[in-house]
Amino acid sequence: MTVPNLITMLRFLLVPAVVYALLENATGWALAGFVVAGLSDGVDGFIARRWPSQRSELGAWLDPLADKLLLVSVFVVLGLMREIPLWLVVAAVSRDILIMGAVMVADMMGRPVAMRPLFVSKANTAAQILLATVVLAELAFATTLGSLRLVLVVAVGLLTAISAAAYLVAWLRHMSGHGEGNDPRG
Repeated sequence: MTVPNLITMLRFLLVPAVVYALLENATGWALAGFVVAGLSDGVDGFIARRWPSQRSELGAWLDPLADKLLLVSVFVVLGLMREIPLWLVVAAVSRDILIMGAVMVADMMGRPVAMRPLFVSKANTAAQILLATVVLAELAFATTLGSLRLVLVVAVGLLTAISAAAYLVAWLRHMSGHGEGNDPRG
């Protein structure tokens, strides 16, 4: 087990802790756990890039899974708390489910898809993280950051829709054979 993998396992353990803290209205702890998870993601990525012997195929699968599990869990709980709109939670989670479903269908049909995020997907994830952080900070410090939350909700909504459409187009091109090799971005 590599050091980055151990750090990633810590992130998996932080998911129920952050969710529990939110459900118990311990928003300061929830924010702290979310920030620690984010920092640990940066640390394990740095270690894996700096020391190639610390890279592993397991880590390549676990790292994004841990990130997605934390972000989706926080989004769902904040949605249930009515801190972010439920439509946004449904859109974000549905997009992720559709992408996973498309990858599985492609795999079952003998046309595996290379798992590389599109730029718009990275922007979407960054906006989701920023939105979750802002909402958690507002809750933890009993304050508001003006219209920043609304701007981020709109940005995440737009990026989610654009990202879903981009993946759909890339997947359709890939499945129809019009893409280049196994790259879903064609």
